[in-house]
Amino acid sequence: MARTCEITRKTGETDIALQLNLDGTGKSDVKSGCGFLDHMLTLFAKHAGYDVTVRCVGDVEVDYHHTVEDVGIALGSAFYKAIGDKRGIARYGDITLPMDETLIMASVDVSGRDYLDMRLDLQASRVGDFDTELCEEFWLAFVRESKLTLHVRQLAGKNAHHIIEGTFKAVARALGKATAIDTARADEIPSTKGVL
Repeated sequence: MARTCEITRKTGETDIALQLNLDGTGKSDVKSGCGFLDHMLTLFAKHAGYDVTVRCVGDVEVDYHHTVEDVGIALGSAFYKAIGDKRGIARYGDITLPMDETLIMASVDVSGRDYLDMRLDLQASRVGDFDTELCEEFWLAFVRESKLTLHVRQLAGKNAHHIIEGTFKAVARALGKATAIDTARADEIPSTKGVL
């Protein structure tokens, strides 16, 4: 069964069309109106091994908040639908990812329960024209919709660009591991409850 999903989401603030393939090759085609978000989602697709296409028209003349949050909502919703009953997945994934002076740890449980604990020390308020607080807003929106548990820790580093980029790469790598099919248990739901 294909683990894919297409989402359209239209509000008074954004108009989004998104495609996600969890069994892709890391290809991406992202145009959100926010260059920094486009770059982060391109990294996300590559490092997770997912194919991601995003088109978003948002009220970026106000700021990037609605665009970033709503793309997070759409991606999380697509993930939740694409993963299905979670049969055969590894369920857990983690990584400690170095990026120059920055070190980021990410751990994920595709549990059916949404929880985010993100501890980043972003000393700069902006990277270019991107408000750094939107990094956590994106992941909070994603986690709520995808119904998974995500822990992120910044273990070292001060460069806000590297911290955010390292976070997107680390979460992607952890998710890629968690959603990989465990061939030894390909027909099993990875829970003693029999459902996730």
